[in-house]
Amino acid sequence: MSRPVKLLSFSIALVCLLLALNFGLRSSMGFFMAPVSNQFGYGREVFAFALALQNLWWGLSQPIAGAFADRFGTLKTVWIGAILYALGLYVTATADGVFDLNLGAGLLMGMGISATGFGVVLPAMARMVSPEKRSFALGLGSAAGSAGQLLVIPVAQGFISAYGWSTALMLLALCALMMVLLSGPFRQTADSSNGTAQEASQTMKEALQEASAYSHYWLLVVGFFVCGFQLAFITVHMPPFLSDQGFSSDVAVASLSLIGLFNIFGCLLSGSWSGKYSKKKILTIIYTLRALSIAAFMYFPMTTYSVYAFSIVTGLLWLATVPPTSGIVAQMFGLRYMGLLYGIVFLGHQLGSFSGVWLGGYLYDTTGSYDIVWWAACVIALVTALLHVLIDDRPVARLRANMA
Repeated sequence: MSRPVKLLSFSIALVCLLLALNFGLRSSMGFFMAPVSNQFGYGREVFAFALALQNLWWGLSQPIAGAFADRFGTLKTVWIGAILYALGLYVTATADGVFDLNLGAGLLMGMGISATGFGVVLPAMARMVSPEKRSFALGLGSAAGSAGQLLVIPVAQGFISAYGWSTALMLLALCALMMVLLSGPFRQTADSSNGTAQEASQTMKEALQEASAYSHYWLLVVGFFVCGFQLAFITVHMPPFLSDQGFSSDVAVASLSLIGLFNIFGCLLSGSWSGKYSKKKILTIIYTLRALSIAAFMYFPMTTYSVYAFSIVTGLLWLATVPPTSGIVAQMFGLRYMGLLYGIVFLGHQLGSFSGVWLGGYLYDTTGSYDIVWWAACVIALVTALLHVLIDDRPVARLRANMA
């Protein structure tokens, strides 16, 4: 293996570790819902709203973080994001009321996640590799996030058991700062110098006008809304849902860990297949399978084995949407403003996340059950599968004309 290839492999490995921390830390927040709510005497809706606000603010910040990275580079963006992420965890750890919870777990963490996560890092990874390896790199980065969920959730749960929720959050804040150390590869990434001459000549305003006038782009945004609704609802509410069904916290930990483990395989397969087959057809299959798995999970009697089976299937489909979705954005519009345009798509994802997390807490407090949200997630997955059949994922007319 030549030295440049070794250096690239090492750089990709560091970036994957960064994504693992980003995804793993936020995925552990559901385990803080019960201790935080019990500490303050709140119902589940209060902390659920803080986490819903996190997802909303993450989404609102994502286009800004993507545009900042496109303009000033990924390195500066990640540094700012890591500091905000750690600060958010610290403010949550020292919270003495609703305002602090919303500020720390909501606004600050949301901004930190947006600047250190998929919306900023995946476009940089796409630029680090050749076009034929791009889909696999996107899948690898998505799989790294899953590995973070697998590894960080048990650690966070261990911190809570050993030190209490407040100290556990402070320890996780130190972990967030480690992302600064892992951002080194972005020093060598020429974020704004990639793409064809035609891409480089396009301004940010022109890129926004082109995307906003393209209906198939908005179908992609709507589809990602549903993905966010499902993922955020399960991440935050699966632990308390399983507790309500009579399962121990160990089953909840195992459930989310299995999702993280099998998500690794799902992302790698999705990334590999996205480089060979139609990305929109892959997304249609994923959303259809999600709907069927939720329906089966809710319809049949719930046992430990059915929980684990659902977790495995969900894991395979979890972030498998990211490589084809981000790949379609690059395929439609090119790489020059991928951070910004994927950030807008991801805003749709996070609006869905906000809805899934908040509605989960609200409907539980008002009805005493999560059933309505589970079945809603099933129905909208089927609708999304149909939407992706309609998407034209070819390059836009501007790029097609340049290819001719």
